[in-house]
Amino acid sequence: MSAGDRLRDAIEAAYPRLTSISDSDAATARAPGKWSPKEVIGHLIDSASNNHQRFVRANFTDDLIFAGYDQAKWVVLGDYANAPWSSLLALWREFNLQIARVMDTTPAAVRDTPRSRHNLHQVAWSAVPESEPATLAYFMNDYVDHLEHHLRQIG
Repeated sequence: MSAGDRLRDAIEAAYPRLTSISDSDAATARAPGKWSPKEVIGHLIDSASNNHQRFVRANFTDDLIFAGYDQAKWVVLGDYANAPWSSLLALWREFNLQIARVMDTTPAAVRDTPRSRHNLHQVAWSAVPESEPATLAYFMNDYVDHLEHHLRQIG
């Protein structure tokens, strides 16, 4: 199954469950020091924002070198804890459906060509050693793995 199909499946499986959570429950962290569901979805929106650009840019470069970002600072700056749950979910869903379209329209030769220059040891959820080549297809699937991981945290 393609990364785009996996992403759409993950969204469609999670969205009804997520919309059944009340705004007040979504604002409540599951444990001290942990993100609330609102903050988890906010983090996934930040991840979508960064990775959308990464996937698009990778279509026009010979490497997979991408800027990182401080996830915790982005969640605080985004003020997701105080955003309406329904707005966060709508943004998360639509942004990821667009990412799935980018995944689908990326040519196989671009997705599957091994690239020796990358920093997926720093920016991927499941790191690829710097000494091993990596593909954009791997990174796209890694993005979906990361999203599914955080959706499981919400419950």
